[in-house]
Amino acid sequence: MPTNLNINQQELKSYLDSCVKKFNTKDFIENDPISIPHQFSRKQDIEIMGFWVSMLAWGQRKTIINKANELIQLMDGAPYDFILNHEEKDRASFLSFKHRTFQAIDTLYFLEFFQDFYKKNDSLESAFSNHLTPKSENVETALKGFHEQFFSLPDAPHRTRKHVSTPIRNSACKRLNMFLRWMVRKDKKGVDFGIWKNIKPAQLLMPLDVHVDRVARRLGLLERKQTDWKSVIELTNNLKMFDAKDPVKYDFALFGVGVLEKDQFK
Repeated sequence: MPTNLNINQQELKSYLDSCVKKFNTKDFIENDPISIPHQFSRKQDIEIMGFWVSMLAWGQRKTIINKANELIQLMDGAPYDFILNHEEKDRASFLSFKHRTFQAIDTLYFLEFFQDFYKKNDSLESAFSNHLTPKSENVETALKGFHEQFFSLPDAPHRTRKHVSTPIRNSACKRLNMFLRWMVRKDKKGVDFGIWKNIKPAQLLMPLDVHVDRVARRLGLLERKQTDWKSVIELTNNLKMFDAKDPVKYDFALFGVGVLEKDQFK
């Protein structure tokens, strides 16, 4: 991998574009958590499982996928139908579900929020896009607004808040930005879904974790010392120099170089 010591901007763009071409293929899907929503064709199923698996996306990738498949089985293979129509007694089978620090109380609240939301709304997109305008530079206000809405139910557990991040806490919001990439980006490669139309790819922000952070620094794309929200903005703005309309496509490049071979999310 080149470093910022011996590569100019045009060479860096060519390198990153080649990495995007290498990793943004359907071969990427099978061993990635994005394979979970790819099991479905209905928009709401894609949204529900896309959101849930992205919130569980830390630890071994194989384990993440297995846990998400366990959730699908608990929802009888039809997440949207289950969310809409299940009764309180149907939640008992979820009491044994957990993944690392994601416990039964978090699972039950996710079910409660989804049922409340989808009985009133057609698509999870509005929970983000309602807090955004076409002129918004990026999705920061969408993430803040979504966080407030997600935890707006009267019995929202305080402990569950750690599983759904927000820029208000200066979090990098890696998992939420990854989920938005899945829902918003669309190209001919077939990895991302592009089923949401009220958020523009140009407004997306990079999913930033310690591995992408490390690669970005080696390439001279990030100087801020912390891995936080301000670093997300800095990295995304630098990537906009290479593609202002779709900067987050470079997630494939940085992720592929820095994380894929390690087979884990951190």
